[in-house]
Amino acid sequence: MELRAFLLAWRTTTLHDREVIDALVDPGHAGPSPALQAALSRWPGHYYWSDESEGRHLILTRPMVRRSRERWVLHAALFLATLVTTTFAGAVLTGAIPDANPLDLFTGDYPLSPGLARAWATGLVFSIPLLAILLCHEMGHYVAARWYQLDVSPPYFIPVPLFPTFIGTMGAFIRLRTLLSDRRQLLDVGVAGPLAGFAIALPVLWIGLTFSHPPPGHGELSGMLVTMGGGTYALGDSLITLGLRWLTHGGTRTLLLHPLAFAGWVGMFVTMLNLLPISQLDGGHIMYAALPRVHTRVALACWALILGLGAFWAGWLVWGFIVLILSRGRLGHPPVLDAYRPLPTSRRWLAWAGLALLLITFAPVPFRV
Repeated sequence: MELRAFLLAWRTTTLHDREVIDALVDPGHAGPSPALQAALSRWPGHYYWSDESEGRHLILTRPMVRRSRERWVLHAALFLATLVTTTFAGAVLTGAIPDANPLDLFTGDYPLSPGLARAWATGLVFSIPLLAILLCHEMGHYVAARWYQLDVSPPYFIPVPLFPTFIGTMGAFIRLRTLLSDRRQLLDVGVAGPLAGFAIALPVLWIGLTFSHPPPGHGELSGMLVTMGGGTYALGDSLITLGLRWLTHGGTRTLLLHPLAFAGWVGMFVTMLNLLPISQLDGGHIMYAALPRVHTRVALACWALILGLGAFWAGWLVWGFIVLILSRGRLGHPPVLDAYRPLPTSRRWLAWAGLALLLITFAPVPFRV
């Protein structure tokens, strides 16, 4: 290794996707020196610095030749299926298609009409921005992971009929098929998704609210309303939705949401759910990266909180159960390769950004019928 002349000691760990080298740099070159900088420019992988008690370390990553083969046909098929189901949901939301289960299209129970395709296409105003938010969220994770040369899958989208959800999807996810090197990598990968998704959801919600209007009659419901399946749903407010409603409509008490605004609201809702500091949710990654010693206690407290909120919205109980199943009953976080490497000061603002994002998107009671 060309860099050995600049190092005092190093440790090499070989994983299936990459080789990770933790190297203590000679103080005379830790600046780094021009000679070391020139050598690093020829390094065939990724690297970053870590300031530790005994000196400056270089964390070097060299990718292995063999990587997992991607099933691009499956990813594309799931995305297209999710486009179909979310567009169907959007068409039901706009009233262009009567409320029904999309599976009826395949069983022959749905009343087909010559204008069905045109009616279905009206739902694109909901599905395209929603899928853009979900895609950007997952691509935030994906790009950050690939920046560190981690073995990660492209997004898997989850299409569902209008039941058990009424938006046509249960979101998307990526598979991280390797062990992360340290808490810096974990934080960067974990927070990139919510930040990227929020960056799209914010203008979508803002623009959608400008197209929304007060309903002609809403009974006792107030706030943001959507009408679907013969029922009217009041959507819970967060700090961000309250602020945008005030900017776009001043003191208007009740709004019937345009499908574009509803897509933005769902984006905020998904961001909030993922930022809960539990297990391997994005918020769990961020909490473990920032405060590994208290992560498990915070996760237990947060899980107990959402179970308590289940008294006001049953969906919290469902989400708590899903998280418990996915984490196999362990609300803590699995370790990284080197958990003792300190988190850089430059990364702590990202942890604070994740916490701030959770606070402004949190809606205690997301739905009321």
